[in-house]
Amino acid sequence: MLSLSVSQRLELKGRAHVLKPIVIIGNAGLTPAVLEEIERSLKSHDLLKIRVMNDDRDARAAMLQEICEQLKAGPVQHIGKTLVVYRPLEVPIAKPPKRRQGKTVKSKKQLGSRT
Repeated sequence: MLSLSVSQRLELKGRAHVLKPIVIIGNAGLTPAVLEEIERSLKSHDLLKIRVMNDDRDARAAMLQEICEQLKAGPVQHIGKTLVVYRPLEVPIAKPPKRRQGKTVKSKKQLGSRT
């Protein structure tokens, strides 16, 4: 399980606030198929919000613990029926290269008094 510092968790909570749940755990609980879906989602998103349709708080906490242990993720937040987990991306998403500024041709008017 990935351990997160307090400042990391606070930053991740802020990022997770605007996210919508990607995975929903139904009445069947934490099945292997659900774990595979969470794994697949963590490969493309580093921060994941999960909705649990279970009324037992202790069961939800146990699910969060199991998810984090099996998938080597860090627990960020458990609030109500929503769980937030974090795992850094294996391959960081590349930023697009910066565009090179080519020479711009200036008109006679733009050149003005430069002679």
